[in-house]
Amino acid sequence: MNTSPFFIKPTPLQVVMFKVALALVPAIAVYTYSFGIGVLVQITLATIAALVTEAFCLKLRNYPIKPFVTDGSAIVTAWLMALSFPPLAPWWMIVVAAVLSIALAKHMYGGLGQNTFNPAMVGFAIMIVSFPAQMSRWAAPFGVLPQSLDWSAQLSWIFTGHLPAGLAFDAIASATPLDTVKTQLMQHASMSHIFQSPLFGSIGGIGTEWITAAYLLGGLYLLWQKLIPWQIPVTFLAVLGGVAGIFHLVDPAHYTSPLFHWFSGAAMLGAFFIVTDPVTGPTTPLGRVIFAALIGLLTYLIRVFGGYPDGVAFAVLIMNLAAPFIDQYTQPAVFGRKGQQKKAGAQS
Repeated sequence: MNTSPFFIKPTPLQVVMFKVALALVPAIAVYTYSFGIGVLVQITLATIAALVTEAFCLKLRNYPIKPFVTDGSAIVTAWLMALSFPPLAPWWMIVVAAVLSIALAKHMYGGLGQNTFNPAMVGFAIMIVSFPAQMSRWAAPFGVLPQSLDWSAQLSWIFTGHLPAGLAFDAIASATPLDTVKTQLMQHASMSHIFQSPLFGSIGGIGTEWITAAYLLGGLYLLWQKLIPWQIPVTFLAVLGGVAGIFHLVDPAHYTSPLFHWFSGAAMLGAFFIVTDPVTGPTTPLGRVIFAALIGLLTYLIRVFGGYPDGVAFAVLIMNLAAPFIDQYTQPAVFGRKGQQKKAGAQS
């Protein structure tokens, strides 16, 4: 017998997580091509640490291990966090971050579906606050500087902290595009002078603009699969770009364009893969729009006026805290009750 036409069969969580991970593959490929094998090392370390921590926490809580470990949620968390880390960060940093994100941000709140904060962003935020120097040590993408590390030198740096003789990390290091703009503007450099650096491409940083384009491609795939509501990424990007556009129109010598903000940093990653987390955001349609809009606004304010070059992680965590409040005040009227309220108001 056929089911009722309005009955929708729920999509298994494993399938959802597999498709989210699949959507990240293009960005991972471009990221690895631009920055080297260190990207894959960070993802591998984060995945192993997240799965081991997940199993350990489930064992402590007397939950069955196999169904939860194989649902893919810990893997997606690990991948999102690893993609936020510098590719050549020391191995122990991504391991500690993965352990904290799963144990502290997920299981301390009751496990899958119960966490208040986005686990991947908790792990990233803890590490960038605790180890700002190490988390700011980004290598330049391939082709920008005369020197770069091959795969064996990258592994040696990540696991032992040693580089080939005669080579210092400063020779291959580079600030991110957002950090470069922010630092140079504080030193009163003009925007035209800043963008003459070989670090910048057509609309963003060399390499990073293609990585963000790959995140956009993956996000469009998730929209096509109807795994994320279109209102969240569209609102987030519209507010981030709208505020950036206003400042840019008023003073283009000190504020970069909306395109630069969209295609630099974690804007696209956040728009399609982080802000859309269904567990840590509001559940009402209006609440989701407010939630995404405020994250876009906070991201711009932190980027331009705050102490960090990119503000997606902190904006998401701040709004995670406000999600229950937004949900409470954006509940739609119960079916049939709104009319009764209007009628009662007219009679009075």
